[in-house]
Amino acid sequence: MNKDTRDTGAVPRRPGAGHAPEATAGLPTKGGDDPLVRFLAENTDLSPKQARELIREHGHDREQLLKIARTMKAEG
Repeated sequence: MNKDTRDTGAVPRRPGAGHAPEATAGLPTKGGDDPLVRFLAENTDLSPKQARELIREHGHDREQLLKIARTMKAEG
């Protein structure tokens, strides 16, 4: 380690270190970018595709969507 790095507390430069992806970048998440789709997929047995379809048909009321999703789960 060179003297300059120790004195400033800086991290030594490494090739490509400035271009490292964020910790969560590129990791798949249930529901993609839509938080309501993600919420339904994580809290019910619906797939993200089913959650999107449910939202499209019944609107964005979270409580109503959960009630319908539970009914779907009981039927299926």
